[in-house]
Amino acid sequence: MVSAPKKSVVVFDYGFGNVRSAERAVARAGASVRITRDLETALAADGLLVPGVGAFAACMAGLREARGDWAVERRLAGGRPVLGICVGMQILFARGVEHGVESEGLAEWPGTVGPLKAEVVPHMGWNTVDAAEGSRLFAGLGPEERYYFVHSYAVHDFPLPPSGSAAVVPPKVSWSTHGRPFVAAVENGPLWATQFHPEKSGDAGAHLLTNWIETL
Repeated sequence: MVSAPKKSVVVFDYGFGNVRSAERAVARAGASVRITRDLETALAADGLLVPGVGAFAACMAGLREARGDWAVERRLAGGRPVLGICVGMQILFARGVEHGVESEGLAEWPGTVGPLKAEVVPHMGWNTVDAAEGSRLFAGLGPEERYYFVHSYAVHDFPLPPSGSAAVVPPKVSWSTHGRPFVAAVENGPLWATQFHPEKSGDAGAHLLTNWIETL
């Protein structure tokens, strides 16, 4: 019996992410992985993973310099899966505000990335997630599972379309709490993202990445 070929995933290397950790975690979850900033390869892969570490504005500048914004837009226009992690999730929102400086994001979702509203910042360590009802990303994972976060900024409000809006399927938004609730993950058609680092979240993170790979 011939086994099915592994799904292919590109970890997009634009200089702002721990690409090696992401590569190892995705390979552990059962995919064939390549780290590259080659646009044709990024477009052709079954899944594109966009990591992100550091400041919102710097990540956006690096992504645009590598034309990663174009690659993300092209993939989503064709219904091709994209997964953003940490700042790679934040830049999918309309804008980020850091130290009073506002930067434009990719605007795939409405909302603003701003400072965490908590007594202790950064939010560094393990925390639970209140998964959205019907989430495929968190399928098979219980509410007691913990995921690894390290961030000082987050999205605290995610405006959803009014219920009953014609031809609009609202995103599935999962939340966590540090000081006050913030967006921990989003599933929106082919575009998924997590504020936490699944590649650093042990077995729960590996299970989550497997869930994503199985949808490719």
